[in-house]
Amino acid sequence: MADRTAPATSAPRVGPAPGSVRGAASVPGGATGRETGARFASVVEDIDAGRSVFPLPGSGRTAERLSALRAAAEDDLCVARLVEGHVDALAILAELGGPRPRAGQRWAVWAAQPPGTTLEAVRSGDGWALTGRKPYCSGAHACTHALVTAPAPDGPRLFAVAVDPLVCVPVEGTWQAVGMAGSDSPDVSFEHAPATAVGGVDAYVRRPGFQHGGIGVAACWYGGALAVARPLREAAARRSDPHADAHLGAADVQLHAAGAVLDRAAAEIDDDPSDKAGGARVRSLRVRALVESVCSDVLTRVGRATGAGPLCHDPRHARAAADLAVYLRQHHAERDLAGLGALLARPQDTR
Repeated sequence: MADRTAPATSAPRVGPAPGSVRGAASVPGGATGRETGARFASVVEDIDAGRSVFPLPGSGRTAERLSALRAAAEDDLCVARLVEGHVDALAILAELGGPRPRAGQRWAVWAAQPPGTTLEAVRSGDGWALTGRKPYCSGAHACTHALVTAPAPDGPRLFAVAVDPLVCVPVEGTWQAVGMAGSDSPDVSFEHAPATAVGGVDAYVRRPGFQHGGIGVAACWYGGALAVARPLREAAARRSDPHADAHLGAADVQLHAAGAVLDRAAAEIDDDPSDKAGGARVRSLRVRALVESVCSDVLTRVGRATGAGPLCHDPRHARAAADLAVYLRQHHAERDLAGLGALLARPQDTR
C-alpha cells in the first residue's frame, strides 16, 4: 500500500479503467455495478500508487482528505461512496491495529444494523465465523475485503472478512434503488465466513475515528450538492432571470457555509485527533446536520429554478440529483437532531 502521508499529487481519478471487476450487477438507469466497480478499482490503483492521496483523519492533513472525498463525489457519487468506504476502512484498520491492507485490495465498511438483521459472529477454532445476512453492503461485487459489524457472544464487534464468493454471496433483487444504483449495495449472505476480530467489543463505535469518519461522509454529500448546482450556475450565466439569480445566490451562500464548516471541522480534528476534549460526537452531529440541510436546500432550489429540463434531458444531472437524494438518507434526520439535542442538554446521560 502506498505511503498515506506522502504529498497529494492530484484529485482522485475516477475515469474509466481497463479491466473488469467481478460480478455484473445490473442497476436501473443504464449504469451497472460493474461500471462503477471498475472506476472504483481505478481509484484504488491510484491510491496504491500514490497518485491520489487521502491522508488519515487527524494526521494534520484532514482538510486534504475531505477535499479529495468532495472531488470524487462531485464527479460521481456512486464511485465516491465506494472510495469513501475504502479509505474509511484503511483509517479504521490503522486506528484499531487490524490487518495491514495490501496493494490491490478493495475494502468496504458494512456496518448497517437495521431491525431484522440476522448476521451473527461465533467462535471458530482460533478465530471467528460470520453467518447470516447483512443489508446495504456497498460494492458487494467490487470489493475484495470488508469490515463488517456483527453481534458476538461477548458483545458487538467489528470483523475483517475476505469477500469470498463461496461464503459471501450478494442476494439478488435486494438492491432496487434508482438513486445510488451504481453503488451496488445489496444484502450479502454469509455462510460460516472466516473472520478476524478488529479491536475489542464496541471498539468500532467507541473510537474517535468513528465520528471523524462521519464527517467524511458529509464531505461526499457536499461534493454531490456542488455537482447538482451545476445546471443552475449554467442557466444563470446564459440568461438574465431574477428568480434563477436569487436561487443561485441562496445556494451559493449555503454551499459556502457548508464548505467553511467542513474546513473548520478538519482543523478541529487535527487539533485533537484522539478527542481528549470529548467534542467529536457533537462536532460530527452538527456538521452532518448542517451539510445535509444545505444539500437538501440545493436540491430544491435547483429544481425550482431550472424546472424539469435538466432532470429530463441531462442524464448526468438527473443521476446526480437522484444519487444525492438517496445518499443524504444516510443522515437520520430528526433522530440525529434529537441525539444532538440530548447530548447538549444531558451530556452525562448520552456517553
